[in-house]
Amino acid sequence: MRRGKVVIERERCKGCYLCVAHCPFGVLAADTAMNGAGVYPSTVKNPEKCTACAACHRMCPDTALTVYELEEGES
Repeated sequence: MRRGKVVIERERCKGCYLCVAHCPFGVLAADTAMNGAGVYPSTVKNPEKCTACAACHRMCPDTALTVYELEEGES
């Protein structure tokens, strides 16, 4: 099974949560800490569930996150 890793640029995230809503595996959630703009950005809640499908990346209007496909044994 493919595994992935999501990296979120907290300061670029405006907290629209489109990425959270469109992740089919429940990888992302709203953070409990604000960023510098006073927004609760998205955060990676369940990294082990990421399959690198990149649905979150495609939905982000500000490209505030990047998805990487991991090699076997990489975390």
